Amino acid sequence: MKKCIPVLLMLTILICGCSKQAQESTSEPVSDTFFAMDTTMDFRIYGDKSLLQDAQNVITDLEKKVSVTDSDSEIYKINENGSGILSGEADTLMKNALEMCRRTNGALDISIYPIVKAWGFTTGSYQVPDEETIQTLLTKVDYTQIQYDEASGNVTISEGMTIDLGSIAKGYAGELAARTLRDKGVTSALLNLGGNVQTIGSKPDGSAWIIGIKDPKNPDTAMMGLSVTDQAVVTSGGYERYFEQDGHTYWHIMDPATGHPAKSGLLSVTVVGDKGGICDALSTSLFVMGLDKAYDLWAKSDDFEAVFVATDGTVYITDGLKDKFSLAQGYEDTSVKILTR
Repeated sequence: MKKCIPVLLMLTILICGCSKQAQESTSEPVSDTFFAMDTTMDFRIYGDKSLLQDAQNVITDLEKKVSVTDSDSEIYKINENGSGILSGEADTLMKNALEMCRRTNGALDISIYPIVKAWGFTTGSYQVPDEETIQTLLTKVDYTQIQYDEASGNVTISEGMTIDLGSIAKGYAGELAARTLRDKGVTSALLNLGGNVQTIGSKPDGSAWIIGIKDPKNPDTAMMGLSVTDQAVVTSGGYERYFEQDGHTYWHIMDPATGHPAKSGLLSVTVVGDKGGICDALSTSLFVMGLDKAYDLWAKSDDFEAVFVATDGTVYITDGLKDKFSLAQGYEDTSVKILTR
């Protein structure tokens, strides 16, 4: 049973990445915007401009190995041939992904791709599949049927299965980029991988980064800011990709148990932690679980904090973030409840 402490905040903030102090700092950032992993990424670092390319190379190298659509990728070849060997960071990513599937009891399932494809979210040709199609495809959705040998990196899947590491890949890519930059001496950076945010250290003036959290009912507006230092912040929400048909809204976050868009009573989930890959995987799976099961997982974990926005507009924030959030102007009357263990 979740424990909640209701709070009412009357705070006004400016949701931004730089404070006035940072702007006045003599240390100016260098930045780059590029497209990778099917999204626009924006990197801003305090360091030598050449390091931006080093960070970008880490992202593109991982994408080349794990893309589900690139015929040269290791994942694509496994899906086509039924088996294959993963190397380097792709191998590590597979190991981490399967661990998260187990940890979430299948709320995250890296074999969900055929279902996502049937709904048209892989191509943009949206449709509502008939139930017979969904049930047939669900027979091929089961991460426990993926045979993975950690020693060799060999992966074997049954006929009709498809592996897609997209639910964790961007978060892990952010980890790798941050590691590369830290190794080269960068102590302050903000990496935005299509909404998956990875921070390095604090801002040059020593203050924390303020990461805006969108209002899922009005995604062009930030409803709150989270104060973070040297952590990842990842949000999943139905507003990110969806279509409407016959008066119903269908979003891209699928429930592996039903083959339908997850109906969990949540509109968005934001996860904060030290490891971007874990945050990425959890933001999706906690959305699928719903608040009660998500709370249970958080209560027995020590590697992440979270913000849940429910369909009724109530915001639930885990205890570790109670002193790190501020409501934006216009959201001062939002009902906020703190979840405690």
